[in-house]
Amino acid sequence: MTLGRWAAVAGLLSALYFAFQGGEYSTSDLLQLRREAAEEETAVARLTVVVDSLTRVARAIEQDPRVQERVARERFGMLRKGEFLYRLVPAETNVSGNGNGLSGER
Repeated sequence: MTLGRWAAVAGLLSALYFAFQGGEYSTSDLLQLRREAAEEETAVARLTVVVDSLTRVARAIEQDPRVQERVARERFGMLRKGEFLYRLVPAETNVSGNGNGLSGER
């Protein structure tokens, strides 16, 4: 091959390389952006599921009397008329170690 043909082949290869990898965004940048877009779509799908379940819970708390009662009892300790609350308080630790639960003073 002559020098001119080598120059033409080198120029063609350079142009092809620049077409795929050169410029502001290369092919590898495009592939990276596609991977990131797929990851973001997966994250959006997961968050959509979470938002939907929280929406169902909020709607149940606003509209369902059974759920409202359960929340009132569990979260706020509310009782119905005629019910009693028995709260178990753990015994205080014995400071003196005499075993009778007293502090040692008389």
